[in-house]
Amino acid sequence: MLSPFRSDVLAGKRILVSGGGTGLGREITKGFAAHGATVYICGRREAVLEETAAEISTSSSGKVIGIGCNLRDPDSIAAMTDKIWADGPLTGLVNNAAANFIAPTKDLTPRGYEAIRSTVMDGNFFATLDVGKRWIAEGTRGSIVSNLVTWVWTGSAFVVPSAMAKTALHAMTMSLAVEWGPYGIRLNAVAPGPFPTEGAWEKLNPIPEASVGATQSDDVPLRRYGEMHELQNLMIFLMADGCDYITGQTIGIDGGHHLAAPSTFAGLSHLSDEQWARAKESMKASAAKEKAQRTV
Repeated sequence: MLSPFRSDVLAGKRILVSGGGTGLGREITKGFAAHGATVYICGRREAVLEETAAEISTSSSGKVIGIGCNLRDPDSIAAMTDKIWADGPLTGLVNNAAANFIAPTKDLTPRGYEAIRSTVMDGNFFATLDVGKRWIAEGTRGSIVSNLVTWVWTGSAFVVPSAMAKTALHAMTMSLAVEWGPYGIRLNAVAPGPFPTEGAWEKLNPIPEASVGATQSDDVPLRRYGEMHELQNLMIFLMADGCDYITGQTIGIDGGHHLAAPSTFAGLSHLSDEQWARAKESMKASAAKEKAQRTV
């Protein structure tokens, strides 16, 4: 990866990345480990976590450890952090666990809303609260970074549960930066623009007609997608020593997308009911494929 940092800039850091087995979480984990950190990754798919941990550990100066955890369950989070603290306290937490899909809100079911809200808002808040309480009790300083979206400033049609939940974490970042600042705990967030990843991208682009706004590089002033090393470098900066006066901030990393063009899914307003039906079937097929891969 292209990096402006020393290869050992995160040596001695112990960081938990929720949802670190796939997507952006995997890439963030890779960046941390390449710079000497011990990284714990959690999620419900233990086989995926083990595969990611083994692959990154063999090619990095740092170490990656996978721990199964259901972020929707506070008891599961506590059991995970008990295991981590047995080897020493964390120095950082990345709230990366996410879930999302495009849909007309009028067609959204309570179950669909719950699936996103319980992971994005509840799960990441529970993790923040668990880790924060431990740091406060033992007088340990720490850094928490939440991986958000630019919709926290604008909202977004057709991904309303995700926009709501991510905005809640944006509010949490500002609120706890003030409340927990006296304990030496910093909270920041990043708001990436389009950084394509396998799986998530399929849910946001299920049919050609649905490829608009938030996922299109032509609408970005820099006329390209984000490159993973750019996101990695920002996350490393926020986790490394030397920027301890930065807290309560949500930092956009989107090539100026949200400033110059709709970085949302508003353009999907033109889709017909038939097109939405095809999009739904495509997403179902993608989910079935993902489930089959998990059981292999």
